[in-house]
Amino acid sequence: MKIPPFVLASASPARRRLLQTVGIEPIVQPSDFDESQIELSEPAELVKTLAQYKAETVAPQFKSALVMGCDSVLSINGEIYGKPADFSEAIARWQIMQGNFGDLYTGHALIDHQQNRTLVKSQVTRVYFAQMSEKAIKAYVATGEPLKCAGAFAIEGFGSFFVEKIEGCHSNVIGLSLPLLRQMLSELGYNVTDFWQQ
Repeated sequence: MKIPPFVLASASPARRRLLQTVGIEPIVQPSDFDESQIELSEPAELVKTLAQYKAETVAPQFKSALVMGCDSVLSINGEIYGKPADFSEAIARWQIMQGNFGDLYTGHALIDHQQNRTLVKSQVTRVYFAQMSEKAIKAYVATGEPLKCAGAFAIEGFGSFFVEKIEGCHSNVIGLSLPLLRQMLSELGYNVTDFWQQ
């Protein structure tokens, strides 16, 4: 089976870097899908639905490619959180998160044009946050990093100082579960090593 180009239907620099780190050089084509159209209260279903819409929005632009869409949210105490809208929302969010834990859900949708198949799955990782002072919260939010991330933190950035531990897949917290991607590629008949850039 011919190895197709790998298209990432996401504007996330973290997802792109993650793939590059493991030898996959994706074609990046952000979907610009309007996420506000989708209202679901169950986090796993929400991220799977959004990931699929993102992949489906981009897929028609590529004839014989693997197109991957992803979406992440953080669920704390039954509330679902995406990217904070502004600094004050990020501060309020961290006041809830600090000393608490949340479940980070990432939806993964993989469209294979060659086989006319679509796989949609989700992964969840539990994240435990450190106790933080008001000063530390404001200093972290002032970096601007929380405004770019679902859950208002980046485990691969400044936010790593304030994550005590995680239970589950580490790369899922960055926005794309590499073990799940490997399994999905395998289900479609590919080896992840086929996509390594020689």
